[in-house]
Amino acid sequence: MSITVTELPATTRLIVRGGGVAVGVIGRAFGVGLPRDPCRAKGTDDRAALWLGPDEWLLIAPDGEAERLARALAQAVGEEPASIVDVSHRQIGVAVAGPAAADALNTFNPLDLDDTAFPIGMCTRTLFGKAEIVLWRTGREVFRIEVWRSFAPYVFGCLEQAISDPTLSP
Repeated sequence: MSITVTELPATTRLIVRGGGVAVGVIGRAFGVGLPRDPCRAKGTDDRAALWLGPDEWLLIAPDGEAERLARALAQAVGEEPASIVDVSHRQIGVAVAGPAAADALNTFNPLDLDDTAFPIGMCTRTLFGKAEIVLWRTGREVFRIEVWRSFAPYVFGCLEQAISDPTLSP
């Protein structure tokens, strides 16, 4: 079966929270507008903003930008109520790709990952086995998992078990 599981390179990750005015300002300063539609992500080649809740987003940017980016966003938001927290070292990114990637993920996650129900650009917080993750579909057969570093060995073990299942469709 051709499923690959790859730990992604280190990136800057910020959790931002705020209301309407702050969201617009943060998006402009970040270079990617923060999605207002639930469970959606927006991005460019090197930046992404993932909607996690009505007033919460995960921002992903190149490694090493956390301090500068957090400062720039805080300066841009000014006195507007907002929270900007660097979580770069808290979690890691994992890519799961291949024709049966959705089936492998469904071994430990109950979401309907058919591309009509969970299309490219959709993201959500969910459980993978017993670990909380952020799941983002970045391509037709490609998913990105954001998982807390301490749960990563468990998630990798679950993925290894899922991929070794001979009943998964290729």
